[in-house]
Amino acid sequence: MDEIPEAEEKRHLMKIAVAGKGGVGKTTIAGTLSRLLARDSHQVLAIDADPAKNLAYAIGVPPEIRQKMVPIADNDDLVQERTGVRPGEGLGAVFSLTPKVDDLVERFAVRGPDGVSLLVMGTVRSGGSGCMCPASSLLRALLRYVILRSNYTVVMDMEAGLEHLGRGTVKGVDALINTLEPSSRAVDVSLKIMELSKDLQLPKVLFVANKVTSPEDERFLTTALGSRGIQLAHSIPFDETLQDADRSKIAPIDFSPSSRAIQSIAQLRGTLESIHPV
Repeated sequence: MDEIPEAEEKRHLMKIAVAGKGGVGKTTIAGTLSRLLARDSHQVLAIDADPAKNLAYAIGVPPEIRQKMVPIADNDDLVQERTGVRPGEGLGAVFSLTPKVDDLVERFAVRGPDGVSLLVMGTVRSGGSGCMCPASSLLRALLRYVILRSNYTVVMDMEAGLEHLGRGTVKGVDALINTLEPSSRAVDVSLKIMELSKDLQLPKVLFVANKVTSPEDERFLTTALGSRGIQLAHSIPFDETLQDADRSKIAPIDFSPSSRAIQSIAQLRGTLESIHPV
């Protein structure tokens, strides 16, 4: 069998995380990117690591399938099987920090449109950013596996804010899409995400503006970031059709594939594909 050229092999092992303040539209970006990359011959694994669990909708997974999905963190039988301890058992219980996880994508991921595989991670229900419990141990091991060892292009929709970076769950990704909207609060959160990403030594952080309504919006963000020596990598326009898609309960890319926002996210996909993973 002919060897896959190095550039082609890297192209199909892209690992992307999408982060940002709640409400900035990161789930729409993650879901749409997953579909677009799959159409471009990537074998995509989309990971929903946001407690809101809306990535299935953004990808277009049918409701009858969405309703049956159980997040990995909520599957108590699985957590006990792999770590040796059932969630909620007494403090001090000894559990595995290196549970077997290499079969979980095949067992629990569901197939969505364009062949995208979706895995819903869920979140740990107790403890803070330093929590280490059986469910947390399983999630961390699974994320490490899919990021560092799996043969998927991975797109992760991270939980809002900074909690996930505090736990280091994005370490190893090739690119972090730092999503923000034209507001001072969103800028502040994005700058904090940038600082934490430096601690994790992430190779590429892209500041991506979403819901941009005017040149004034873009100038505001360009100035706010520029004062810190940061360049705005991409700008996605505000698009009312995305609200219509939400009301219709249809994935944005299916509801209006030629809309301005979807076309802009397609351009962002091109930017990501030009990045060579480290």
